[in-house]
Parts: sequence; structure tokens; C-alpha cells
Amino acid sequence: MCYTTRKVTKMVEHGECRVVQRGGSKINVRKPVITNDSRLLLCASGDSVKVFSASTAECIHDLQGHSNLVTGVVLNPLNHLQVYSCSEDGIVNLWDFSDGILIKTFVIGYPIYSLHVSEYHSGVVFAVLPMANSKGSEMFQLVAVNLPRCGDQQVEARELSAVLSNVDSNPEATCFGKGGEYIASAKCLQLEVYFFQKQKTYKFFLSASCKKGARNVFTCISCHPKEDCIATGHVDGKIRLWRNFNHNKEYTYSTLHWHHNTVNSLCFTPEGTTLLSGGSESVLVQWRYTQENQKDFLPRLGATITHITVSPDGTLCCTSHSDNKISIIQNGVNVSAIIQGLVKDEKVWTDLVIDPRSKALVLNGKPGHLQFYSLQQDKQLYNLDIVQQEYIHEAGLDQFEVVKATFDAYGDWLATVEQRRQEGSGPEINLKLWANDEQTQSFVLNTTVSAPHEDRITAMCFCPLPETTMLVTASQDGSFKVWLLADQLDMNEDVNSWSCDFVGRYHNLKPECCCFSADGSLLAVGFQEVVTVWSSASWELVTTFSKPPGTIRDICFGRLSCSKYLLGTTTNNLCCWNLLTCALEWSTSMDMSLLVADPLSEHMAAFSCQAGSTDLFVFKPREPRTFFSHKALCTGKVQHAIFAPRGEMLDSCDERTKWLNRSQLYFLTQHMDLMTFTTETKQDRLEASTKQLVTDDCVAVTPFYLLLGKHRQQQKKIYDSLSSLATGRTLPSKGSAINELLQTPAHVLPSASFLCSMFVHSLLISITENSTRHEKEPTGEEVENEEEDSDEEQGAPVPRHEFTSRKLGPVEESGPRKAQDRELRRVKKNDHSWLSSLLNS
Repeated sequence: MCYTTRKVTKMVEHGECRVVQRGGSKINVRKPVITNDSRLLLCASGDSVKVFSASTAECIHDLQGHSNLVTGVVLNPLNHLQVYSCSEDGIVNLWDFSDGILIKTFVIGYPIYSLHVSEYHSGVVFAVLPMANSKGSEMFQLVAVNLPRCGDQQVEARELSAVLSNVDSNPEATCFGKGGEYIASAKCLQLEVYFFQKQKTYKFFLSASCKKGARNVFTCISCHPKEDCIATGHVDGKIRLWRNFNHNKEYTYSTLHWHHNTVNSLCFTPEGTTLLSGGSESVLVQWRYTQENQKDFLPRLGATITHITVSPDGTLCCTSHSDNKISIIQNGVNVSAIIQGLVKDEKVWTDLVIDPRSKALVLNGKPGHLQFYSLQQDKQLYNLDIVQQEYIHEAGLDQFEVVKATFDAYGDWLATVEQRRQEGSGPEINLKLWANDEQTQSFVLNTTVSAPHEDRITAMCFCPLPETTMLVTASQDGSFKVWLLADQLDMNEDVNSWSCDFVGRYHNLKPECCCFSADGSLLAVGFQEVVTVWSSASWELVTTFSKPPGTIRDICFGRLSCSKYLLGTTTNNLCCWNLLTCALEWSTSMDMSLLVADPLSEHMAAFSCQAGSTDLFVFKPREPRTFFSHKALCTGKVQHAIFAPRGEMLDSCDERTKWLNRSQLYFLTQHMDLMTFTTETKQDRLEASTKQLVTDDCVAVTPFYLLLGKHRQQQKKIYDSLSSLATGRTLPSKGSAINELLQTPAHVLPSASFLCSMFVHSLLISITENSTRHEKEPTGEEVENEEEDSDEEQGAPVPRHEFTSRKLGPVEESGPRKAQDRELRRVKKNDHSWLSSLLNS
């Protein structure tokens, strides 16, 4: 059963918007870690550590406790349920990964680029730090950090001891040797081995090239766990096995060669019988240690292998890949699970699109594919093969690429454009229309239009009108085309087909962008420096806007109460036109790189690039003022952004954060980092990571959970019905006792007999409650009526007694026996069936 941390939507009154990297982070930056029982896999992901199930590939925990990029994750050799993580924020965190709890924080004070531990060096971690106290320094050193032993949550760890200088920051280039006796590090053409007992360093050098032109630069390193042997990988694809390296001149090495390109990662199995290697060939090579001529292969892993990890028991190994993927392999034979992150290509050709059905982020991923990525779960849902051709990994070869994608308003149709360059002629273009399949919950190819335009397609969009399904494409051939869906009878079957309904042009200008109004009645097309507005009913040109001058980059219609406005960005201006008066409403001089509109509100976001960084402005078209602005949002230019609808609305009353209530703004930086805005403070994140998970709120929706939830609902109904049966009595509240019983670990609970008696006692009504309830005794007339009723029920004559209406004293001697009889008759008349029903349940 998987337990996940559920995010609870909070009411935000006065929260500050912060830029965070919440989803889509790279999981292939550092080598992943497999736990001792091979059940869990941990990897660095942005500024957090993700814990995945090795069998289901589901994310179980997201350990958030760093404020910068996590650069290393290693298991605590003294406790198999704990893990260390380091970050560029200069902090080493100790986690209980099974419960997702932050145990301790060690403040180093310097950016940390990799972390290494050994069970033979207790209380010490080895970190790679910059030589100078500067993040931009390219000189690094390996230091030993003594971790203080104290009970504080956060402690200073300033006791540092230098071990090696001028090392590589890549953790693949440093490794502990047999029994922790030495640590080896490689950089450029130098291999350096430091022996702890001798406190002596041995250095070995390779020439830059040999007679055959080999490139001998070191790329990775791995030490044999049982013998004194160091395996090193090189740029030329060779693997060298070093021995006798405790002498400067008597060392030897043997060479293994299969890879035709750089060896990216090496890893010995725990017993040392096999050496694993990987590179750009997407093949996991398994070398037999004492029989190097015998090797096995696991091919077609999909992308370049960047890291290799083997579990401590040797049953699992995993490979990280350049397409932001981790493959989990059982016994080196078959891939049992794949953890796929957001695939980030060199360029986002399709822009960022939201699938209306799954609310997934859609963009180009693997070559020739569209990826559907869940922003809520931070995982890839599936890939859709658009090109449907085998991709050939060869440099300089022109192949089809997906360059455009868009959905209709209901997610029933998907339109894609694929193209490839052709020497001596224009690009080869295919327009494909995909229909949503309810059974497979995916898209099926419906129509392929070859050469829909004579030149590159620059923009396309669907009409939001529900009465008709309409697609508009704009191209650099100087035209925009309208495609309609029609029903035709073909071979006695109803087949949906697409056809071109209209072709529009304007003064031989080239259209660059297009957009429909919210009601679908108008279409705006930007022809270089002119914005044209067309009626979608008759395709007549309604009006044009051309002031102020400048090439139109983006155009957007206003939403809701701002639907009468049309906005556009030019080279140096942001313009707002009034569609009712056909005049310029307002404009501002600013270099806008991107303009996006929130489909669920009136807000718009404009990105402006100035002085090497991007600024953000959020506003409403009806008034030229900003509700929110963020200076120096990121370095470089933001070219892709989108508003994604929230699963649960926020309830913000602050004008600065109200624009985040319905939708969340995501944008891509020039480094392909997917960023977003949040009002959650860092303290809230730390508190969420340090709190122990509550089973009632965090249990995964499994069949067992559904059965348990149904049983609890039935028990609650029974309890409520029993409470109503108790006439005039109030059952004691046992919710706190039951919650304490269920949430307390079983190994610290007392015996069942003690719990049973305690639970039964909690159901009893206290004597003080009875005495308070019966403090006032009945009058003589009431007692007389009760005796008459009792006589009729028993059918026996009872002599009557005369009582006065005064109260009986607590120690009155005249008639104590009669008072007891009256109390017994009172108890007998009450209904006690609720107690038997409760005990039977």
C-alpha cells in the first residue's frame, strides 16, 4: 500500500507570491538510490527528493527541505531507514524516508555539489565544495565533514577537513574503495587515490591522445567492493581496470572496449562479479569481472544512459537516461518499471498546451511524440506517437518533428503539425486530426492532410463554438485556412472527415498568429504589422488595427467582462483595442516577449525581457494597471507560458494573489525549467515535511481502502442509530479514544484485555452525571402516579401511602426503603436496548 502526502488547500488572506520549481524537475541529474530491501527508489528532483516504489513506479513521498537544487542523495550506512541529501544551499538533511520525516539539518555553509559516505567512516560525510566561497568557481575540493551529535533539529557543521583538491564536481568521478580504505577521484587525464590510514595520495596520468587518436579523458569511476581494483570510463568508449595503485610506478591496468562513444557511468554489483557500463548507445553492458571477454547486453533502453545504480542486495539495478527517465531492471534481464519525468527537448516546438480532459500539460517530448504530463501528480501520463515512424539517432539527418499541437474546447479533437526540412525545396508538412477514444482514453488518428500549406505553419487554433468543430491554420505562405468537420457516408458507416472551408489573405502579408474570441464569433489574425478581425459566420473582414506600428507577436481576446477588448504585443508595445469603438483603448511602451490569457478569469500575464532578465506583469484589459508584478523573474527570456486550471480553487482575498484562485501560471525558462507561482511559505513546506503522515488522510485509493472506508461509514451509521435509541441519555464521546487507539503504533500498545476494559468503561455513564440528573426528587403527586402505573403493570395490589409535596432529605430516616423502591422502578421503565445492540456490534 502506497502512502502519499496530500496537499490541502488553505485560505490565503495575505500571502506573497513566490516563484518555485514545483513540477517537471529533472530526475536524471544525479544517480538514484535503491533501499536495502529493494522496495523504494530515491532520486533528486529539483529542490526536493522523491521517493518512488520500485515495483509500481508511483511517487510515495516528496521530501521538501531544501531551498536550492538537490545535488546528492545517499543512504545512511548506520541506519538503513535513513538517507542524506545535500544541496547547493549548503545544507545536508537527514531524512526518515519511510515516513517522509526530516530528522536533522546540518548547516555546512558552502554550496555542496556531491556527497559520499562509507560505513567505515562513522559520523563523517565527504562533500565536494568549491575551492573559493563562490558558486561560480570551477575549482572543487573533497572535504570530510564531521557531523555533530546533539539533539537539536538544526546544527552547525563547520568542522571541515580537506582530503583532495582540484576534483571533479560530478559524483560519478569519485568513489570509495574496498572497506573504505581509500577514496579515488578522477578528473581530466588524472586519477587520484587517497589512502586514509597512510594519509598519502597517489596520482596517475594518461596522455591526451595516443597513436591511434584515442581520447583518454576520464568520465566516470567505480571501485570493486571486494578487491583492490578501480574501473574508469573514458571519452573514447574504453574502460580501464586499474590494479596495484598503491605504488606510483608499479601500477597496471587492462582495457575493455565495446562502447563507440563516451562511457557515462560504471557500477560494480555488490559481490563484484559484474561490472555494468552505459553510454549513448542506450545499451546496458554487463561485463563478467574475471572473464572480461564474456559480456551480456540489455539493448533498446530508449535514450542515452547517464547513471547506473545497483541495489545493496543485487536484485535490482536502475539506469537514468538523458530523456529524464529512470528504468528499473530486475536481475539485469528485463525492465520491470519506468519512472518518466517531463521530457525536455532542446526547444519546445509545440508551445505549452493543456488537455481539457485530463488537465495534463502537453508538449513535444521524445522525437516524433507528444507527452501528456500531469502537473498535479508530477509524472508523465503517456506518450502519443504522432509521426508513427522509427526515429534514427544520427546527427545531421532530417526527420519529422512535431511542431504544433492544439485541442478543441472539450478535448474531443487534437490537431498536430509535423514537418521536416528538405534540401532545395520547402518543408514537408503533414496536418493530422486526432479523435478522442473513450475506451482507450487516448487519441486515434482520424484525418491526415498532406501539404496543407505551401510553407511553414505559424499558428493554429480551434473555434470554441459548440455547434461546429472548426480549425484555423495560419502559414507563412500568406494565407490562413479554415477546416470544418463534416459527416459523410462511406461504406455504410458514418465517418467524420475534415475539409477546407475557407482561405483568407490580406494584402500578401504573412500571418504570424491567430486567436478566436471567447464566444467564437470573431477570429483575429495578425498579418505582420496589421491585426485583422474576421466574422466566423460569414468570413467577412470586420475591421483592422495597425497602430502603433510594429510586428504583431501575440494576440489575445479578453474574457468575461473584458470580452470587448483585443490585446496584442508588438516589438516595443503592448496594445489594447476596444472592439465596440474600433479604437485603441490604451498602450504601453515595453518589449513584451509573451502574452497569455487566463481562460477562467479576466486576468492576463505579460512577460517583458529587459537587461538580460524577464519581468512579469498581471493585469486586466479594462484598466491599464497591474495587480501583480515580479521583477527579475528569471534570467533570459521566457517564451512559453500557460494558465492551468486548478483542481481545487483557492479563496484569496488579497488583490495581489487573487489572480491565482482559479488557475496557476506555469512558464518555461531558457534553461527548460518549469516554474510556477505559489503563496505557500517555506515554513509551511518544512512543517509539511516534518509532520508524520496520518493514515486517514494519506492512504492511497486502493480496493482495500475503499472497503475500509465503506466499513467505517457503516459503523458510523450504526453508532448514530444507537445514539438515537438512548432516550434521554447521551452516549459518551469515544471518537478520541478510538483515534488514539488506531493511530498509536501496535508495538507500544498495552494488552488487549486492558484496552477492552478501558473501552467498556468509557461507555459507562458516570455517577456524578446521575446524581446531577436526579438531584431534584419528584413530588408526592408524581410518585403516586408512578406507583399506580407500576401496580397496573405488575397486576398485584399495592397499599397506597400518603406523601406530602416536600422534598426528601438525603439522610431522612422516615422511609429510606421506599426511596430505593422508587429508584428501581424508575430505572426499570427506561429503555436499555441500545446497550445490548452496541455490545453485539
